[in-house]
Amino acid sequence: MAKIAVLGYGTVGSGLVEVLERNSAVARKQAGEEVLVKYILDLRDFPGDPYEDRVIHDYNIILNDPEVSVVCEAMGGVGAAYQFTKQALEAGKSVCTSNKELVAKHGAKLLGIAAQKSCNYMFEASVGGGIPIIRAINTSLVTERIEEITGILNGTTNYILTRMEREGADYGQVLKQAQELGYAERNPEADVEGWDTCRKIAILASLVTGKNVDSEKIHTEGITGISGADFAYAEAADMTVKLLASCRFNEDGSVRAMVAPFMISRDHYFAGVNDVFNGILVAGDMVGEVSFGGRGAGKLPTASAVAADVVNCVRSRGRNISCTWKPEEVRLEDPGESERRFFIRASASERGAVEKAFGEGTGFVKLPEGGGEFGFFTPVMKEKDFDEKCSALGAAVLSRIRLA
Repeated sequence: MAKIAVLGYGTVGSGLVEVLERNSAVARKQAGEEVLVKYILDLRDFPGDPYEDRVIHDYNIILNDPEVSVVCEAMGGVGAAYQFTKQALEAGKSVCTSNKELVAKHGAKLLGIAAQKSCNYMFEASVGGGIPIIRAINTSLVTERIEEITGILNGTTNYILTRMEREGADYGQVLKQAQELGYAERNPEADVEGWDTCRKIAILASLVTGKNVDSEKIHTEGITGISGADFAYAEAADMTVKLLASCRFNEDGSVRAMVAPFMISRDHYFAGVNDVFNGILVAGDMVGEVSFGGRGAGKLPTASAVAADVVNCVRSRGRNISCTWKPEEVRLEDPGESERRFFIRASASERGAVEKAFGEGTGFVKLPEGGGEFGFFTPVMKEKDFDEKCSALGAAVLSRIRLA
């Protein structure tokens, strides 16, 4: 019998216990033995909960119990979660987590400890919730030279953008609605500013390169500047707006990475990924483009991915499953050198200045109701050149969005 401990009895922690209980027969069959939750660590008590007798408040009980072979970290953050994870691995206990902040910041170090101690550090649920993207990169696509990964990696922001498009509402209105429905946190900053998405693309890029991609150095923009007017122009141009994370792997070993809102055509794969769903495209040199989709968050989808890691850890007890992610830093390409087209909204009175800056006939979109402004698609240009032109135009530019 494999005995495990769950750290944190919130959404993911309680979901994990539920998954292992409801699918106990499946877990037993796949692991080759019964998987039992022996401890649940939390600061709170849970009177009346079916598992209240397993709740403890002292982590050392778990750490010093030789029967516990797998620890599931569902606490979040990088404080106690990091210390407890590090101590468990050093004690030879495998650790499974959905904590993308911790993985992005300390993944290389924790994987190194796991390798030294012949145990495992697994984090499938840290990217894409229940979508098995990490396992695919580490196994199914292991002989591919992956050229690019692009994805919608945050259900909260995708839900907000979807509702903005469908309802013609502004960001603030939809955010409040998302919070009321439980799709957005009371403090949604990590989601809406793009940091959560950035950490996830950094994890995927690190696994592909085998070196550390620092999430804090990736150019990141959120969705707080997107308005209903942007969606109105997008609709007029038969397009939509999505928050995309992308990383391109260059032949010189560098990586081009970015998180930002993009305007995309209606026939683009990501245009059909709506509400809380996530979508990921992986381009390999042999297999071509492979797509992954599903619920990128939520109690049971995320817990299901953690449970799968638990089973893999049980099956691999005493043996480290190789996962290359070294501390050496990857060189990130200067985002200013990237080339693409852009969409801008500008004051109608400044049309002459915009034409002079970007050139005539490059794609004006005027809404039927007018409103004293117009939309404009630029020619292909470098990010740095676009920024210079926008700076020169000043207040004439009302908003700007990249084109994918």
